[in-house]
Amino acid sequence: MTEQTTWDGKPVSPEPPFGASILVTRRGTGGIKFLLLHRAHEGTDYEGDWAWTPPSGARQPGEDLTASARRELLEETGLTLEITPTEFGTTDWPVFIAEAQPDCAVTLSAEHDRYEWLRAEEAIQLCQPAEVAAPIALANQSNLAE
Repeated sequence: MTEQTTWDGKPVSPEPPFGASILVTRRGTGGIKFLLLHRAHEGTDYEGDWAWTPPSGARQPGEDLTASARRELLEETGLTLEITPTEFGTTDWPVFIAEAQPDCAVTLSAEHDRYEWLRAEEAIQLCQPAEVAAPIALANQSNLAE
């Protein structure tokens, strides 16, 4: 069996969960907005599958899931936030939610080239394929992000 690795060559856990996503929200004028990151791998103009996602990443072998989600959030955004598990993910890829302050500063890693704070409807339209947008839609429908 070939060992799975991340885009930067780090090992991925061979057992589920393989990673996690974190839905980061913030309140402000215009209501609740979700943080989306644009992956730099395909270039700044790429808008196809997996171009825009919530912060997320792989769990390393033996790494605690919550610790993995916190690490990924910090690495990808520079944010240290309290995260809460949700029912919006899968056994293989759980989803957490976190709330950021309106004036928080996002600091991107080399993996991403830009970010946007978007209302749920806009975020759902931007995220492709549908499985990337599904947790945002579920959070929006459940009012968990309110």
